[in-house]
Amino acid sequence: MRRSDEEHLWEAAGYLPFSRAKIGSFFQERPVLKNPFLEDALLRGYLRRHLPQEVRRRKACKKKQRVANEVDDWGRECEVTPPRLVHFDPWGRRVDHIVTSPAWKHMKDLSAQEGLVAIGYERSFGEWSRVYQMSKLYIFSPSSGLYTCPLAMTDGAAKVIQSIGVSWPTDEAYSRLTTRQPDRFWTSGQWMTERQGGSDVGSGTETVAVPQTDGSYKLHGFKWFTSATDADMTLTLARIQDRTGATTPGSRGLSLFYAEVSRDEEGRLKGIEVQRLKDKLGTRQMPTAELLLDGLQLSEEGRGVASIANMLTITRIHNSVSAAAAMRRVVQLARDYATRRSAFGKPLKDHPLHIQTLARMEVETRGAFLLVMDVCRLLGREESGMATQLDTHLLRLLTPVVKLYTGKQAVAVVSEGLESFGGQGYIEDTGLPGLLRDAQVLSIWEGTTNVLSLDVLRCVARSSGMVLHAYVTHAKVQGASSVSSLAPAVKAVNSALSELEDFVQVAATRAPGYLELAARDLAYSLARIYTGALLIDHACWKGASPSDTYAALRWCEHDLCPVATKQARGCYDPSTPPLDAALVYDRPV
Repeated sequence: MRRSDEEHLWEAAGYLPFSRAKIGSFFQERPVLKNPFLEDALLRGYLRRHLPQEVRRRKACKKKQRVANEVDDWGRECEVTPPRLVHFDPWGRRVDHIVTSPAWKHMKDLSAQEGLVAIGYERSFGEWSRVYQMSKLYIFSPSSGLYTCPLAMTDGAAKVIQSIGVSWPTDEAYSRLTTRQPDRFWTSGQWMTERQGGSDVGSGTETVAVPQTDGSYKLHGFKWFTSATDADMTLTLARIQDRTGATTPGSRGLSLFYAEVSRDEEGRLKGIEVQRLKDKLGTRQMPTAELLLDGLQLSEEGRGVASIANMLTITRIHNSVSAAAAMRRVVQLARDYATRRSAFGKPLKDHPLHIQTLARMEVETRGAFLLVMDVCRLLGREESGMATQLDTHLLRLLTPVVKLYTGKQAVAVVSEGLESFGGQGYIEDTGLPGLLRDAQVLSIWEGTTNVLSLDVLRCVARSSGMVLHAYVTHAKVQGASSVSSLAPAVKAVNSALSELEDFVQVAATRAPGYLELAARDLAYSLARIYTGALLIDHACWKGASPSDTYAALRWCEHDLCPVATKQARGCYDPSTPPLDAALVYDRPV
């Protein structure tokens, strides 16, 4: 179609800025993922401060640039090419084959080569081995296409097998779970959840293990969530049937079993039918399925629910590493974008309110990182035989605390991060919405916030309060008085710690329901006070930057002990549950 004389006149006069396509000449630059190690001053400072010289020489992630140049593209491929389930082969045979993208296989090979599980068991760096391992996973996680999830379960399975010892016929499995050879490397699944289950595996597990004449078992049941269903082996729970077909109810009746996932000569799964893949909000890169187990061959009996404790420690720490890593990634991208995007006449980085928002995200991210790494440090000390009794108690208490706190904060920080991109943060093909969708699982998997808060109470009760003694001993800020700029932060942490101790004394005189209502606020208080102490400690070392001091001060400006604040308001009164129920269900008391 020819342009009109009027259009030519308007263009000649300078009033027609668009060419024939009429789309304008401006295109917004995208945020650029740079070297995630070099862009993370806190990570580099932490490693420089704490790790032995031989670890620093290896620089924790010698192929860190590969994350930005190659691995991030693989992760995106896993997102846009999610797994699919092929029930039947072309000739009608049931095969239940889960097809994943080539990038998913690349992630598996890279994980083996980089020792992302192996490092924790080689222990080449003694008590720092877990910190070294988790530092690499921290960099890898946001680009991994969720491959860190099967790695978490693989690490947890290796830990369980190691703790149970050679009595289980799993030497070969342990070797494969912890190898650096891609052609031998196995990943593990974790098949615990059933329709009634969730966190209540004791009453929610219906699957039965039927004894065989050769001493093995066959599994019959239905697993509602099986993450990383394409794994090579799994650990699963079941109830052993006696000769009459009866089982023991509750947690006491459960045993933990090892099973290999294998196929027959015609390619059919042995003893397993994949009913469907789950259609999830996030973590779409990873196959999660419903499985019908009908005669799956099992190992000899394990030690039941007690064996899961070691697995939960590992998987919850992995979850926390992923949470801190997601926060760091969105901050890195938002920081870069603020230099490329202009609005109202100047770059975003020159708008004070925008930078204040990014600074608040940075403070939360720093706190999460230091809290996670300290738990990794405690795990490394325990595994290397160097932990004191106080270290062991503190690890037990902080494991559920770090998982519940970082899981919730990751959702908040990533959501704020997406907002910093405006409308583009909501557009799928930017890859940004996936960060938020995937973050949401972090507060759910391996125990929701409330379940973990109650786990904190059980931890306190079972240790007769020793875990709290260990906590107070470690959290009390000492040696920072010489740094005058940190005085407000020191005062805030020590005051909050005193408030926490006062709360515990009062709560001990109340009915059990009082502490249950306070459980969530107590867990948050434990997280915020301890993190404040870690930020102050990091700001005191000789290599600290002004940003380290600033982050500690900003963190400690907030209410560090919300459980004491709400106690003073009467929030845990016996009358609270009826009032809450009346509010939720909008009915008179």
